[in-house]
Amino acid sequence: MKQILQSLKTGDTELVEVPCPQVKQGHLLIRTKASVVSAGTERMLVEFGKANMLDKARQQPDKVRQVLDKIKTDGLIPTIQAVRAKLDQPIPLGYSNAGVVIAVGKGVKEFCVGDRVVSNGSHAEVVCVPENLCAKIPDSVSYEEAAFAVIGSIALQGIRLANPSLGECFVVTGLGLIGLLTVQLLKAQGCRVLGIDFDEYKLELAKKFGADIVNLSKGEDAVLAAKSFSRGYGVDGVIITASTKSSDPIHRAAEMCRKRGRIVLVGVTGMELSRSDFYEKELLFQVSCSYGPGRYDPMYEQKGLDYPIGFVRWTAQRNFEAVLDMLSSRKIEVKPLISHTFSLDEALEAYKLLAEKSPSLGILIKYPSREDDKLRERTVTLGTQAKDLNISNKRQVTVGVIGAGNFTNQVLLPALKKTGVRLKTIASSTGITGVHAGKRFGFEKATTDIKEIVQDDEIDAVFITTRHNTHAAFVIEALKAGKHVFVEKPLCLNKEELEHIKQVILPDKQILMVGFNRRFSPLTKKMKELINSMKNPMMMVMMVNAGYIPKDHWVHDIEVGGGRIVGEACHFIDLLRYLTGHKIVNIKASMMGDAPGVEIREDKVTFTLSFADGSVGTVHYFANGHKSFPKERLEVFVEGRILVLDNFKSLIGYGWQGFKKMKLLSQDKGHREGIKAFIDAVSTAKGYPIPLEELFEVTKASFDVLEKTYC
Repeated sequence: MKQILQSLKTGDTELVEVPCPQVKQGHLLIRTKASVVSAGTERMLVEFGKANMLDKARQQPDKVRQVLDKIKTDGLIPTIQAVRAKLDQPIPLGYSNAGVVIAVGKGVKEFCVGDRVVSNGSHAEVVCVPENLCAKIPDSVSYEEAAFAVIGSIALQGIRLANPSLGECFVVTGLGLIGLLTVQLLKAQGCRVLGIDFDEYKLELAKKFGADIVNLSKGEDAVLAAKSFSRGYGVDGVIITASTKSSDPIHRAAEMCRKRGRIVLVGVTGMELSRSDFYEKELLFQVSCSYGPGRYDPMYEQKGLDYPIGFVRWTAQRNFEAVLDMLSSRKIEVKPLISHTFSLDEALEAYKLLAEKSPSLGILIKYPSREDDKLRERTVTLGTQAKDLNISNKRQVTVGVIGAGNFTNQVLLPALKKTGVRLKTIASSTGITGVHAGKRFGFEKATTDIKEIVQDDEIDAVFITTRHNTHAAFVIEALKAGKHVFVEKPLCLNKEELEHIKQVILPDKQILMVGFNRRFSPLTKKMKELINSMKNPMMMVMMVNAGYIPKDHWVHDIEVGGGRIVGEACHFIDLLRYLTGHKIVNIKASMMGDAPGVEIREDKVTFTLSFADGSVGTVHYFANGHKSFPKERLEVFVEGRILVLDNFKSLIGYGWQGFKKMKLLSQDKGHREGIKAFIDAVSTAKGYPIPLEELFEVTKASFDVLEKTYC
């Protein structure tokens, strides 16, 4: 299928052949009939992409601060690589889509195959969208009209926040697509409306929809016009749907309003507010968020939990339905808003209009009729890679990768490519990231169907880098298919999954490795070399400045991410286990106490591991520190000597004969060496890079730590 993607790095827009996405639980798979280009939002993305790095930085000062913090902790080169990789990721354009349901995911109750629906799906022939971000199209509304519903709901949500009543007078500043829909919705609610813009064509449309107008291009005074329009009182409210870097629309809105008037920002403007503008009139100012309540709430969007109508009357989905009802009753008209219509194959012309700032309003994209079998193909061919067999005493390993997120692109694939493997197939849930990564690193195929990988007899090894809750199932499926498996931490999320993995693996025939990379760092190896000459037990202190992750992030969801102890702190259990070389015999753990203002406790934990040789290691895993402080620091005390590992950039020895310091040019956490060790093990069949029993031991220990924090 085809999809429109845009590069944040260059601003280039492409029509790309990608695999059909898989339908997920609680989602609908929708075959698109029509979609609408949001000129304001999508033009901003194109302009951001085309800007140079300095201008990009100026537009996102918060991101610049994050980059500076990362340079302090990780070093300059890794930070530059991470920024480039992030900007290199393509993003899907579009969010106002109409089509027909071709598949429903598990748990979907309100929709069936064949339903005509709107969604916030992108510009693609097939989209996969959460049930709560879809709504059924009335029979009297065409796909072309319905495609405006999601954009219309943005206008409607702004109006709901302004809370207009019959007979009130409102100003709409900025008569683009959302502005003109706002005009119509306000008129339908019995309000008097004054529209303000520079564009005469848009002003004429507003006038046709029943608004009075102010033409700024002719030098007309909007404040005086608003005063006259409101019979000298000042308008009841202003809804700003303009897109500008200037703060003038907000300042002008304050001057137009009566005492205790309302200002709602739907568009994007400068935010330099004058206190006197708002103080004297006690004005209310609010920024509207997208389609309405539920948007950006993972419980609403991804888990399908609706807000009770008795408490939240208008959710995002119910706003969609309201706009569709208005279209059905002809209270709002969208056909006059269509300035251009393109077929999907011609869609890039639409983005030329945006880039050139040619006059346009509603740009409609229509989708061709294609055979369903062709449209729903879940694997696409990217190219071929020459086989290079019998390299020295090794054989070339053929690899499949499941997952194409940031870690895969920034860390795993660059390291994997250097090993000389044959990159056969890469899988991702949407297909977009898989195709991009596949082309960049030289894969032969991209797919949204993992069976394409696990059932491929040519593929020797499978790499798994998906969300944590999928690891165990993918590991088990790949092992059952006879593959060698490299899975990013964690191996699994509970003891039951761990036991299942133990049952299916064939240790003499298959290599299983978890991405416990820190043991492969050159600094860790040097520590191990020095420690091996000691006879007495060690005392170890590991400090992890883990950093704050918001409460609603998936990693905190025990069912999805497993929590940060299982999901990340397992790294440090493995590191200490490697350095001692002995089994863990006892675990103690405690976390921050329950106190007002502490949303998450499980990411502020201290746990102590006792080892069979008498060594003891304590890990302080804290998410309440400052970003500028180094993230990871390990201190080892043994036989009157000390080793200090600082953020995998330097190792300092105190009291060691012949060793004082080892410093790297940039941080090296051992990712590259760990991946190389796995590929070498597969190609030479010389055993496990990490002993299998240690993988299982460390994984179980992470579960035990989590359990003991609550004891």
